[in-house]
Amino acid sequence: MMAGGHLRIFGFAGSLRKGSYNRMLLDAAAELLPEGASLENFDLSDIPVFNQDLEGALPEPVKRFKAGIKAADAILIVTPEYNYSVPGVLKNAIDWASRPHGDNSFEKKPVAIMSASPGMLGGSRAQYHLRQSFVFLNAYPMQRPEIFVAFADTKFDGEGRLTDQDTRDHVKTFLQSLAKWSDAIGRAGAANLI
Repeated sequence: MMAGGHLRIFGFAGSLRKGSYNRMLLDAAAELLPEGASLENFDLSDIPVFNQDLEGALPEPVKRFKAGIKAADAILIVTPEYNYSVPGVLKNAIDWASRPHGDNSFEKKPVAIMSASPGMLGGSRAQYHLRQSFVFLNAYPMQRPEIFVAFADTKFDGEGRLTDQDTRDHVKTFLQSLAKWSDAIGRAGAANLI
């Protein structure tokens, strides 16, 4: 899966808010990548509301989104928690990426999920709800380690930089695990085991 040993990660945050802790966490991931990895950060703000009538002529932002997922070796999703679940903007993007029938961009892709919240649970319920979608999408979410950045308002500075060293270390370990997970999925796919 990884061309020449290089890991291409396609990442997106499930929040459109400029001051989103989840967008900040995705930016932090770009700083903490393991050697030989790159992260493309895709902004979901231009993706329209899903309309199955448009599947025959996909909107350009949707085409770019699907192409980014397909070209990647791994997917990194960073989601806030809204009402014990994922935001509508994230679910909307996932719905587009899985369509039209027979063109599911997530098929057999390794996926990692992070979340951040000012609350004490760090977005954990949203992550667990999101994992249900990957059963149908036939993607392979990484099980461990998990990242739930609780009390996120104390862990980023005024410039949006992740300053909490324990969290930075955890994100770095998480991304190293994603690289190993992606390699394992790639080897299993090459051997026709999945």
